[in-house]
Amino acid sequence: MKRVVVTGMGVISPIGNSVEEFWDNVKKGTVGIGPITYFDPSEYRAKVAGQVKNFDPSEFMDAKAARRMEPFCQYAVAAAGQAIRDAGLELEKEDTARIGVCIGSGSGSLQAIEREHAKLLEKGPKRTNPMLIPMMISNMAAGNVSIAYGLRGKCTNIVTACATGTNSIGDAYRAIQCGEADVMVCGGTEAAITPLSVAGFCALTALSPAEDPMKASLPFDRERSGFVMGEGAGIVVIESYEHAAARGAEIYAEIVGYGATSDAFHITSPAEDGEGAARAMTFAMNEAGIAPEQVDYINAHGTATHINDLCETRAIKKAFGDAAHSVKINSTKSMIGHLLGAAGAVEFIVCVKSILDGFVHATAGLNESEEELDLDYCREACELPVKYAMSNSLGFGGHNAVLLCKKFE
Repeated sequence: MKRVVVTGMGVISPIGNSVEEFWDNVKKGTVGIGPITYFDPSEYRAKVAGQVKNFDPSEFMDAKAARRMEPFCQYAVAAAGQAIRDAGLELEKEDTARIGVCIGSGSGSLQAIEREHAKLLEKGPKRTNPMLIPMMISNMAAGNVSIAYGLRGKCTNIVTACATGTNSIGDAYRAIQCGEADVMVCGGTEAAITPLSVAGFCALTALSPAEDPMKASLPFDRERSGFVMGEGAGIVVIESYEHAAARGAEIYAEIVGYGATSDAFHITSPAEDGEGAARAMTFAMNEAGIAPEQVDYINAHGTATHINDLCETRAIKKAFGDAAHSVKINSTKSMIGHLLGAAGAVEFIVCVKSILDGFVHATAGLNESEEELDLDYCREACELPVKYAMSNSLGFGGHNAVLLCKKFE
């Protein structure tokens, strides 16, 4: 099996539209949550979200292309362009049939669905936008990235709800390991802060009703009251070590483990004992050939719902045993909210940056946890040499996905 390394990264997020800006704000503990401005949320239980700010698609693509893309595709194309440039890939010198794409979105464009459904009811079916279907379907993020950059290799779209970004990188990792591609542009994207989406999550009582942005997303805190919806994209360029070394690429980290399991338990709640997520973590560590004591840091799924944070804590204890109490654990969602299909990819980038900088960010807003939540959830940021970092994602439907990356040697 080929070694797989990370050579490029790109981010569109509520706290920055480049990796540099995003990471700088992560290190500062900047919270990018604020009042929803895309529609009037006064009648909704949830009134705040992590919206992308100051995003201008014309900085990343021409105006005609942008008009044919919904925001989730625009974010993906923008972040992919950043990652490709960051990797130093000279596409005109590459065999683009050996460069693939695996980018997922949990919901595609709800904006297009809502907009065209209203038009259908008001004006009839003949007024439907002929571009509705290609603008709305979730695979178009991967398709548009492939078209924008001429990437002719394997092109797929993983949809596993909130585990989408992690599964997308994991499946891309497998594609390189087994020789299907030399390079993969992979990750997740989402832009689902819409009336229907927010109403649906509110009906599930999954979203926090807090109106104070600093107290809305509180992973692992006793006062947590639900997750805050976010949006954006996280895209990475990964490639075989041989390919990266041959072109003299700067290598940021190595992916050494991937675990994917199902709870087979409930459509929205994780397994109460954390068994499924624990198996995914164990699979990733076993593939890397390491013991739990060797993992320095876990970027948790950490949604700030009562059930998720409790079950994920139980899963970490089950997978790590006594080592659970010594590993650093945090949740990036405390600053940017839950980016749904993009969450795992953005959080994987946080893991890579933590390895590069030897820095583990604080879980913003964390004050006090209840009795069973007794692990180190990083109330404060710390300087820490990170050799192995793990990223957890858990999705509706019982999907568990875990990536394990290592300091490159």
